[in-house]
Amino acid sequence: MTAYAWQKSSYCAQGKACVHISATPTSIHLTESADPTQSILTTNPATFEALLNTPKSPRT
Repeated sequence: MTAYAWQKSSYCAQGKACVHISATPTSIHLTESADPTQSILTTNPATFEALLNTPKSPRT
């Protein structure tokens, strides 16, 4: 199993449901602390950037 260097979201308050991220030059890994299966979502940096920018985009 790969060892990831996880960072907790700065928007996470005290609680059980926090998003964690681990990044490498070629991949972004996301998980949630409240997920009992400890599933990891993996994507590439360009797709993750698009996800982050979508809510900022003006509606057409």
